[in-house]
Amino acid sequence: MLEINGTSGQTRLITLLGNPTGHSLSPAIHNLSFQLLGIDAEYRAFDVDNEALGEVVDELRATDRWDGGNVTMPCKQAIIEHLDGLDEAVELIGAVNVLKKTDGKIVGYNTDGRGFMVNLVKHGVNVLGSRMVLLGPGGAGSAILAQAALDGVTHLDVFARVGGESFCHAQELADRVCVCTSCEIELHDMADAAVLKACIQDADILVNATPIGMGDGSGETPVSPDLIKPGMVVADAIYHPRETQLIIDAQARGCNTVPGLGMLIEQAAASEAIWYGVQMPIAQIERELF
Repeated sequence: MLEINGTSGQTRLITLLGNPTGHSLSPAIHNLSFQLLGIDAEYRAFDVDNEALGEVVDELRATDRWDGGNVTMPCKQAIIEHLDGLDEAVELIGAVNVLKKTDGKIVGYNTDGRGFMVNLVKHGVNVLGSRMVLLGPGGAGSAILAQAALDGVTHLDVFARVGGESFCHAQELADRVCVCTSCEIELHDMADAAVLKACIQDADILVNATPIGMGDGSGETPVSPDLIKPGMVVADAIYHPRETQLIIDAQARGCNTVPGLGMLIEQAAASEAIWYGVQMPIAQIERELF
């Protein structure tokens, strides 16, 4: 299914699976990193839908020079049933964004939450004891939810569409997270504008983990500008475009804004540590690419 020819027989292969992947910056980031670190590996992106995941994973498992990869929307949860093992973080979160093959077995990991929270701290955000509103508890949102609670956020208001898979998944995840942290988590209907407004007014941090504002919908926003509390922290998991409409609106309200590019880079660094046990040269990559 995958056209994985094109590199030499000695070059290792790392892949990105999801759909769409054409906008992804991951190939540029990782290929530059591999070059700087002297790793003979190539990172390639493939558009894959959930229906084809099983066949694709079997093909990669049988590919000798494939060492692992990343998983993006919409495959982060659907891929779990096709793997041979899961990291503890995935057991908690229920979503995968990193794959690693060892001795013919593929194990799933999740670095999304770690990357997002590290990026917040790098932007001067005080996470400990804060209140957060999280929009969209899907693949990336689930990881952010869990890591935020583990890192000391005391109250999480999570918004999802009632009746959707993400709503049921979020309730199950919230129950698991509450057992191992002291964070209070409340789940709300994304369509309830009055509750959303009230929760944002009480929050220190507003996070968008939905795809709203991404790619062709770059002019869209999950939150009306007048609902954004002036001076709060507003973060987006989206990195394409670099500044989403939500980030632009929040800047106009005097907020501390945290775009999604930093999350992408931090989770990428954690991915390379899993694949090859190396430390990505983040500062050099940021200078050369961004």
